[in-house]
Amino acid sequence: MKNQDRVKIFFPVAIEPGNGQRAFGVVVPDLPGCFSVGDSLEEAIMNAREAILSHMACLSEEGIALPEQTSMAEHTANPDFAGWLWAVIDVDDVRETHPPMRVNITLPRGLLHSIDAHVQVHHMSRSGFLAAAARKALTADG
Repeated sequence: MKNQDRVKIFFPVAIEPGNGQRAFGVVVPDLPGCFSVGDSLEEAIMNAREAILSHMACLSEEGIALPEQTSMAEHTANPDFAGWLWAVIDVDDVRETHPPMRVNITLPRGLLHSIDAHVQVHHMSRSGFLAAAARKALTADG
């Protein structure tokens, strides 16, 4: 699939500002239950992109359609997000061309426990974490 053939989906995200003692929190209002955190604004947005992709993959795997999107005006008027920052994250809609595939892998027990502890703290899924780590490693390799 060529880049120009890819379909983009745009998600408004609400960002709870962080500080030296508290991470930035990100909520994707159009995907209930989809959220992430980051120590910096950049990390929070990067983690939100991975959370969106993981969430979309899970919905696709379960045969559930994406919820209908709400306008940015409606989101910003929501008092639950008063004082929060807003951004829009775009992701490739690869649900049809690259549906998720279930795999069976073997990892050392200690490593798996470390991964699970990390994803719980960072509000990620194990699959999302492993996918992000693989993308990062593949990107670093050029």
